[in-house]
Amino acid sequence: MKTKNIKILLVSAVALASFSSCDEMFEPALENNLGIDYMTKDASYAEGVLGNGYTRIPCRDFPFSEVATDDAVSNDAGNSYRRLTAGAWTSDNNPAERWRDCRSAIMYLNLFLSKADQVHWADDKIASQMYCNREKGEAYGLRAMYMYYLLQAHGGYDEQGNLLGVPIVTEPENSASNFNVPRNTFADCMKAIYDDCAKALELLPAKYTDITSEAQIPEACKSLGADVSRYNRVFGVKFNGRMDGSIVEAFRSKAALLAASPAYSDQSGTDYQQAADYAAQVLDRIGGVSGMDPTGWTWYCNKNEIEGLQNGSNPKEVLWRGEKSQSNTLESDNYPPSLYGKGRINPTQNFVDAFPAANGYPITDDKSKFNAATPYEGRDPRLAAYVVVNGSKVGVNNSVINTAADGTTKDALDKETGSSTRTGYYLRKLLRQDINLDPANKSQQYHYTPRIRFTEIFLNYAEAANEAFGPKGKGSHAYSAYDVIKAIRHRAGVGGTDDGYLEECAQSKEKMRELIRNERRIELCFEGFRFWDLRRWKADITSPATGMKITAGTGTTYVYTPIEVEPRSFKDYMLYGPIPYSETLKFSELKQNKGW
Repeated sequence: MKTKNIKILLVSAVALASFSSCDEMFEPALENNLGIDYMTKDASYAEGVLGNGYTRIPCRDFPFSEVATDDAVSNDAGNSYRRLTAGAWTSDNNPAERWRDCRSAIMYLNLFLSKADQVHWADDKIASQMYCNREKGEAYGLRAMYMYYLLQAHGGYDEQGNLLGVPIVTEPENSASNFNVPRNTFADCMKAIYDDCAKALELLPAKYTDITSEAQIPEACKSLGADVSRYNRVFGVKFNGRMDGSIVEAFRSKAALLAASPAYSDQSGTDYQQAADYAAQVLDRIGGVSGMDPTGWTWYCNKNEIEGLQNGSNPKEVLWRGEKSQSNTLESDNYPPSLYGKGRINPTQNFVDAFPAANGYPITDDKSKFNAATPYEGRDPRLAAYVVVNGSKVGVNNSVINTAADGTTKDALDKETGSSTRTGYYLRKLLRQDINLDPANKSQQYHYTPRIRFTEIFLNYAEAANEAFGPKGKGSHAYSAYDVIKAIRHRAGVGGTDDGYLEECAQSKEKMRELIRNERRIELCFEGFRFWDLRRWKADITSPATGMKITAGTGTTYVYTPIEVEPRSFKDYMLYGPIPYSETLKFSELKQNKGW
């Protein structure tokens, strides 16, 4: 997001005295500044109120919640997700909590929407109305986004078997408001998302762009009397990075897939056909499968592409992103210790086993020709791109990393507590390999966080289309789940020219479901998806995290011995996250999810 276009302001503590029962939602504490009514006189101040809807975006960084799944462990004993897996997950100790930030953001958005029509946006009346429409559209889109994240983190069943969401609040609250209100149903919350998306799409362009002719002006703006200059002033390319129509459609797709999933589908009011339709609307804007970025699976290390990003522009793979910045934090946290890293996130053997052979067959299938004596040879190219295995070359000097248990460097399995790998693997995904952490020659490179990748939406569509239409069914669209998965695997160099395993899966919705889920696991790894995916699928969340103990064999060979690294202590009710305990203490009408 181009934050220079928004001044983040905190509204008056006097104006918000009505929120005294929820003071902890505002961090830092509100200062006694200008009141909320001042926004009607000052457009910058009004934008500051709206800006509070941008500062709390949950997808602004990588949470590495995979540490609480079968995909990873951490060597940091203080990691909150590591503690969560050990049985420390409670309603007052929840690292996956989104209640505070998301509901706080919605409060600001409601304040903004209550005054937006009264704001003096510009002296030019036509431009002023267009500004008003656009910024209201952003607010509706943001409110839908926050509701989605609230449902993902806090939706669940009460003791009576009712699927609940969160309280729906669409109006500003004051001292006379009743804060002790029950949760709305999950289905009601989904309707609120769809309603806000519809309002946003009426007011926002699909993308912010500079136009050159009157014919390009949308009818809604033309009816206000807009010309090319006014349109570019309000909807021009300089606003790239702010909420637009394509982002709204993407979040509608994400919400619909969540609601159609097994954990919610019986009472959500949304089915897989709707989820497929919503995903297709996003993908059709880029030409469907033909618009897939051939280098999208290595988005994080496409150097020239990253260096060239400017003015809010996106690479082909990315629909919405955060700003790029120079850093080496990810590398400092996750490079192997011999390269001055802390080796924090360790992929598991469970995850490594998810990568098929290069010919596309799972390594459990004889057709894969998998050789347990040389387990990393002849594998899906994404394995080498995403995971540092024994013998991988890492960093600017292509240093060979030895993770064997009898290795002599700090990279060896369990060599040093708090820095060495616990699984026999280190993270490579997300990390730039052209960074040097040597204190004598330290360097940084550009990074950015993709808030929505098109690959995610392709996988959303594949999952929903397979369930709604079957592996090769297309519904009303031009492509099927099979078409999407074939393209994703082909661009990574998996399956060869015929992809025999994909053809086998195409004969069965159940086998295709397994393949789609596995492709999602691989393609979206370490971007914060699997923790939530396992839960919405009602899949097993108790599989222990495993690793590989490697020791010297005869000659130049190695002996590979699977090891259990960390158990997963989850109960069935933990498919759904809790309502914060402090909130249930304050408000008697706020029912907790079952089991918490």
